[in-house]
Amino acid sequence: MGDTIEKRLLALGVELPTPSKPAANYVPFVQSGNLLFMSGQLPMKDGKLMAMGLLGRELGIEAGKLAAKWCAVNILAQARAAIDDLERITRVVKITVFVASTPDFTEQHLVANGASDFLVSALGEKGHHARAAVGMAALPMNAPVEIDATIEVSK
Repeated sequence: MGDTIEKRLLALGVELPTPSKPAANYVPFVQSGNLLFMSGQLPMKDGKLMAMGLLGRELGIEAGKLAAKWCAVNILAQARAAIDDLERITRVVKITVFVASTPDFTEQHLVANGASDFLVSALGEKGHHARAAVGMAALPMNAPVEIDATIEVSK
């Protein structure tokens, strides 16, 4: 049967969770043509935030990278809910990584690598993407990282 995204996820020890419901007045994704726009995803694991606080104060880079990875896991969970079959992903176009951090923390790009590395490991060449990593004063629910994504899908 060959190498599939689901097989790669299993090899990475990741089982996609049931996607979280929106916490406010928005939808988790919108599809327009071949583009799937994913709302920001928090680092939810087992139904709760797997980390909280600011990078540079409560959390270090490794904890931030893990939080970013779980945001990306949740992006794929929402994508599967949107398109049913992850094999329909043709490319992750762009992700924006929002990192709640202290004013003197300047390693947002390293935190973002947690998501980027995971997406490439899970999706192969389809996971390479454009990216922005932005420092924020605070994020919803005291989350350390939030990530949104634009994903191209086949019909």
